[in-house]
Amino acid sequence: MASLIDELIAVLQSEEEIYRKLIPISERKTEILVRRDLKELQRVTEEEQGLLDQASALGHQREKVIQNMGMVLNRAPEELDLASLIDLLAKQPAEKKRLSTLHDSLIQVMKRLVDVNEKNKDLIETSLEMIEFNMNFIQSTRMSPGNNNYDRNAASTNGMNQGYSAGSFDAKQ
Repeated sequence: MASLIDELIAVLQSEEEIYRKLIPISERKTEILVRRDLKELQRVTEEEQGLLDQASALGHQREKVIQNMGMVLNRAPEELDLASLIDLLAKQPAEKKRLSTLHDSLIQVMKRLVDVNEKNKDLIETSLEMIEFNMNFIQSTRMSPGNNNYDRNAASTNGMNQGYSAGSFDAKQ
């Protein structure tokens, strides 16, 4: 069981390290979204995706370790979250302290990452709303009836009788 705890701690430390690397990337992403620099956004998103792929692999590794711990402890893996594992380590104070400290640190890192990503999500949603507004505005100006007045030569007159003086009368109408 001690080797499983050490393995779990190692995996969690690696996950924490990746999430700590994601925070400045997400903050940089915020600046890029404000500047609307699409090329830089693509570059940062690719960098972010690489780290997320690593975090996903570590997540699968963590799940396997917890499954193995469940077999050793004769418990379902779903019952073994970090808080319950910390409680189970009452007779191993050093491991309990390491896991507890790591748990608290992960909570802080994840909270910060969630906050920054929420900010980015709001910026993206605002940008999409502006794009939709602009698209609707462009469509409405194209369909405006004021631009569809033509003279007998099929030239647009923009709602004005071109070729006639302001006070003249067109007898053909």
